Amino acid sequence: MTDLVDLQAPAPARRTPRSLTLSVGLVLVGLHLFVALLTLFWTPYDPTAMTGGRLEPPSWAHWAGTDRLGRDLFTQIMIGSRIALTVGAGAVAIAAAIGVTLGVLAAFATRTLDDVLAATFDILIAFPTLLLAMLVVAATDTASLFSAILALGIAISAIVARLTRILAKRVLAMDYITAARTAGSSWPSIVFRHVLPNIWPTLSVNFALQFGIAIIAEASLSYLGLGAPPPNASWGRLLQEAQGTVYTAPFGAVAPGIALVSLVIGMNLLADGLRDVGDPTRRRSR
Repeated sequence: MTDLVDLQAPAPARRTPRSLTLSVGLVLVGLHLFVALLTLFWTPYDPTAMTGGRLEPPSWAHWAGTDRLGRDLFTQIMIGSRIALTVGAGAVAIAAAIGVTLGVLAAFATRTLDDVLAATFDILIAFPTLLLAMLVVAATDTASLFSAILALGIAISAIVARLTRILAKRVLAMDYITAARTAGSSWPSIVFRHVLPNIWPTLSVNFALQFGIAIIAEASLSYLGLGAPPPNASWGRLLQEAQGTVYTAPFGAVAPGIALVSLVIGMNLLADGLRDVGDPTRRRSR
C-alpha cells in the first residue's frame, strides 16, 4: 500500500530554468553597455581624426573601414553606442517621471478629470512618437542631444501614463486597498506601499520596450538632422552620411545598421524575458 501511494505521489516540481530570451537580451545590451563605458576611457582612434584613406574597406587597421572623410568607422560606432544608451536611458527616465505621476493622478482623480486625462493620453498616443519628438525639437529651435532626449521623453510619457492609469485603477479596486483605507492609511502611503510595488513589474517591461523605441527614434531624428549634431557619432547620422556611398562602400551603412538592430533586438528580448520572469504562467506555457 505504501509503495502504491509513493507511485501515485506527484513528482516534485522542477526548478524553472532562466528565460533564454532574458539571457540573450542581457548579453546583447550588456555588450553595448560595456562598449559605451569603454569609450569614456579608450577608443581605437580619435573619432574626429582622419586616420586613413577615404572609404577604405574593413582591415586590421580599421575593423569597420573608414568613412568618406577618412575617419575610423569602428570608433564612431563605439561612440554611437554611448549616445544611443544615453538617449534611451534619459528618455525613459523623463517618460517615467512624467508618465507615472500623471497616470497615478488620473487613477485617483474624479471621474470627469480622469476622463479628460484619459482622452488626452489617447490623443497624444495617436500621434507617432517620431512626429511628436520632431515637434518638440522644432519648438526648442536647436538640435542637440539634450533636446532629442527631452523630446523623446515627452513623446513616450503619454504611453507610460496611459498604462500606469490602467494598472493603478486595477490595483485600487482590490479589497486590500479598501482595508488599508479603513485602517487609516493615507493616499500617499497607499501609492508607495501598495500601488507602485504592484504595477512596477509590468511597467519595467514597458520601459524596456520604450527604450528600444527611443533608440530607433533618436536614430531617425539624427538621420533627419534633428538629433545630436556633429561631431557626435550617432548611428542615424552615420547612416545618413553613408547614404550617398552605399553602393561603392556598403559597409559604411551596414556596420551602424547592425549595431542599431542588435541593440534594439537586445532591448526587446530583455523586455520579453522580464515579462516571462514576472509571469510564471507564460514560463510554463513555453
